[in-house]
Amino acid sequence: MRRADRLFQIVQHLRGGRLTTAADLAERLEVSPRTIYRDVADLMANGVPIDGEAGLGYMMRDGYDLPPLMFTRAEVTALVAGARLIRAWGGAAMALGAENALDKIETILPADALQKARSVHVYAIAPDGMNDVLRRRLDAMEEHIAASERLELSYRDKTGAPTERIVRPLGVWFWGQVWTLVAWCELRNDFRMFRVDRVEEMSVQGRFDAESGKTLSDFLTCEVDKMPNFERGGAPHETVR
Repeated sequence: MRRADRLFQIVQHLRGGRLTTAADLAERLEVSPRTIYRDVADLMANGVPIDGEAGLGYMMRDGYDLPPLMFTRAEVTALVAGARLIRAWGGAAMALGAENALDKIETILPADALQKARSVHVYAIAPDGMNDVLRRRLDAMEEHIAASERLELSYRDKTGAPTERIVRPLGVWFWGQVWTLVAWCELRNDFRMFRVDRVEEMSVQGRFDAESGKTLSDFLTCEVDKMPNFERGGAPHETVR
């Protein structure tokens, strides 16, 4: 959980007007009591009216609420359109997350912003190739990237030739037509891009640690500026060599 999300959750738990201990908050948010002490101290220093102290518990004075989210028309359009695109083109968990995010946004927007959100006429329709297998694969890749887990891929290139690779997954990129996995290929000892719809099987091969020269930032520095492996205006050429 991001720290900003955790601070928001602390405020929500304390709004009930009951004395709540740091241990209870720590258990709910799956962090240490020391983290809660630090977070509550920061909230109090920034004017959130929390009473109490470490070892006794905390409670919030009545009448405090978080200010409503304020968005411009362009920001609301971007949020709604982006969520709809992910719902149509993303993984299964991504699509559900986008749906839930739209519901949450609507519940906290003030009336004028809510009207803006409901008047956004940007839509996306999932293509025939966006099936459940591909959606689950995207979700799994995102999880493996977040966990820094090496993957063994069974893959077919654009000619249909099979190949087996062990890679360090770094990111998934959407090109308007296809998703690609950006990875460090241990066979080629270089960066490679794999079309997600051509991955036939994948399995976890243990964790990896970030190494200089093998990170997503290194890929961006080395590859994107030169653009040698991309079709401008379309999907990338495969870099499975």
